[in-house]
Amino acid sequence: MKYSREMAESDVHEHFMRRALNEAKKGAGLTSPNPAVGALLVADGKIVSRGHHRGPGLPHAEIECLRNVRGPKSKNAVLYVTLEPCSTTGRTPPCTDAIIAAGIQELIVGAIDPNPRHAGRGLEQLRAAGIRVHYGVLASECALLNEAFNKWIQTRRPFVIAKCGMSLDGRLTRLPGEPRRLTSAAARRHAHETRAQVDAILIGAETLRQDNPRLTVRDIKGARQPWRVVISRAGNLPRRAHLFTDRFADRTLLYRNKSLEAVLRDLGTKEITSVLIEGGGEVLGHAFDARLIDQIRFYIAPLMTGGPVAAIGGKGADASERGAHLTDIHYERVGPDLCVRAYPIFDWRNVSE
Repeated sequence: MKYSREMAESDVHEHFMRRALNEAKKGAGLTSPNPAVGALLVADGKIVSRGHHRGPGLPHAEIECLRNVRGPKSKNAVLYVTLEPCSTTGRTPPCTDAIIAAGIQELIVGAIDPNPRHAGRGLEQLRAAGIRVHYGVLASECALLNEAFNKWIQTRRPFVIAKCGMSLDGRLTRLPGEPRRLTSAAARRHAHETRAQVDAILIGAETLRQDNPRLTVRDIKGARQPWRVVISRAGNLPRRAHLFTDRFADRTLLYRNKSLEAVLRDLGTKEITSVLIEGGGEVLGHAFDARLIDQIRFYIAPLMTGGPVAAIGGKGADASERGAHLTDIHYERVGPDLCVRAYPIFDWRNVSE
């Protein structure tokens, strides 16, 4: 939708908030443990400045936007921000102070600060300074952009994504000597985009022994290398594995004799807000049994392999109604494969229809 002066006020706000969201997405995968935020300054229906948060310790989106203004500031300029401006001192000073000092008269906000200790506080301060404040514009979309941060800031537990590439019959079975990949190169490139968005990638010891993966982000310009996490019962891991010897070896964490729940709790204390579990079937099975998964991203190849190696192991549900029911399901064709992205609900019987 293009902007026009004949648009209703609500449509105008949504139009510019979408532009602010596009700005925020430039920082996705780079700002953790902070949220990705975008900001626009609009005067007389035109964007006169924009900004986004680029990383921890760097200026927040509002500050970058206000600094980028060229020429005299218009008295009727409106500031659009995808997330409620911070009102406390962290790695940087409060954004509310800078907004007040800049003489902004009107502020349009997408999502409210998810931190219960701060939610609404920044808006109250800005209103007290005489600024007209509106909030809730495209709130769901603004919140979705930071779903991992939102969970972590409230629970100090990372957002957990289960990723797997499998055959159509849910198997990982391959013949001896065959490549271990079932999905296409296009699907693997697509999966690297997910890697670029998370703070850590987690695998089990058997995946390390069998596959010797690198767990790196490739062909994604400007992406950060996530932490690589290995969980093992007894150790006895190959010392020359890529994760222990490559140039990112200092970003590999090894946990021995720790439950997956304990590992995730510890990662949360390290300000790791999102974890991608890439396997194998035993680890994924335990994650589902323990109801630790927030989202799935499964890549399904158009072939049937049969055989004994299931994509997801574990004890499994003792009845179908107690399985992980999926909601908000999205299907995307990636090359010859199908990518399924959804959110599991483990207590679906308590969810109203």
